[in-house]
Amino acid sequence: MNSVTREIRTGEPDDATLVGRMADGNREALDLLYRRHAGWLTARLQRRCPDPDVVDTAVQEAFLAAWRGAGRWKPSGEFGAWLWTVGLRRLIDQIRRQQRHGRDVSWEVVGSEPVDSGELPLALTDTRVGSELSRLAPELQAVMVATAVEGLSTGETAILLGIPRGTVKSRMSRARKLLRTAISEGEQ
Repeated sequence: MNSVTREIRTGEPDDATLVGRMADGNREALDLLYRRHAGWLTARLQRRCPDPDVVDTAVQEAFLAAWRGAGRWKPSGEFGAWLWTVGLRRLIDQIRRQQRHGRDVSWEVVGSEPVDSGELPLALTDTRVGSELSRLAPELQAVMVATAVEGLSTGETAILLGIPRGTVKSRMSRARKLLRTAISEGEQ
């Protein structure tokens, strides 16, 4: 259900309206956005890091960043997509902090399983690119999702996946080549 449908069915304002209110300092808007989005954000971050304390801190920091950055958010995109990017970056920050303090963070390497359709934006799920992406080896899918779909840098992807930067770069190069080949062969 998109945010417009939610507004019509429940009488609650859509996300864009709430972010605007939050930018004006409305804590009730923050509370409603938190209730609306914290569950799925937590669940998705837990798929990357099963340590509940690290994930909880990342979620809290993501909403704090949303509160502080509400005035800069542009309603041209979905709030949930923006929040996901913020939350994922906060998770990476938490993992870095834990590592700097010498703590071994228990987390799972994304890429040990094939990409779930829930990992792809809706715009990609029924496309040729999405179809070919789902055929890549899981470790190549993970790098493509982290960099091309989620917009993470090579360094952030390396931290998230627990692999060296060079490995991220080589997997990305290999994945791009395989995707280009598969797509060009499909067009012939």
